[in-house]
Amino acid sequence: MVPPNDDAGNTPLSPEEQDDLIPNLATQGELNEWERENILEARKWALSEREVRLRDPVTDGYLRELHRRMFDQTWKWAGTYRKSEKNIGVLVHEIRDRLGALLGNGKYWIENKTYGPDELAVRVHHELTLIHPFPNGNGRHARLTADVLIVHLGGSAFSWGQKDIVAIGSARKTYLDALHSADAGDIRPLLKFARS
Repeated sequence: MVPPNDDAGNTPLSPEEQDDLIPNLATQGELNEWERENILEARKWALSEREVRLRDPVTDGYLRELHRRMFDQTWKWAGTYRKSEKNIGVLVHEIRDRLGALLGNGKYWIENKTYGPDELAVRVHHELTLIHPFPNGNGRHARLTADVLIVHLGGSAFSWGQKDIVAIGSARKTYLDALHSADAGDIRPLLKFARS
């Protein structure tokens, strides 16, 4: 069993959630690599021309399907909303309502061109991180959702600092600081980081 990851910005898993690990892995490094490979396959699917053209990324079903594909080789609960409270995110009983509001806002923003494509996608990303609907993988899911959404809107995927922001380091700190600025109402650092 992989030990829980208590690094800053990571969501700790409950013992029950940890028990749902599919592969037999011994270290956090092995888990990170396994998840990375799973996510790369999901990214290839999500950003394929066919999927971007045919699927609406601003739906509950799409968000769950994307998460499932990102983690289906890693966690039994992939694509399922969390059932336990975390150190971040809304209360469990608020997840569906908050997601419904976000998806409604997203559709409205798209239809009314409330924001430019980059800002719209980054705002959806930020709200997803605030809600934190899944047991784990929320930041990675929110970033891929933003990438899919911006491509769906005719733009190019974000670079997200061009570094590994899952690992502890300066890129991750910059990303988390930008999220905190967005929490306080200033989306500009997160917009800048998304394209850096």
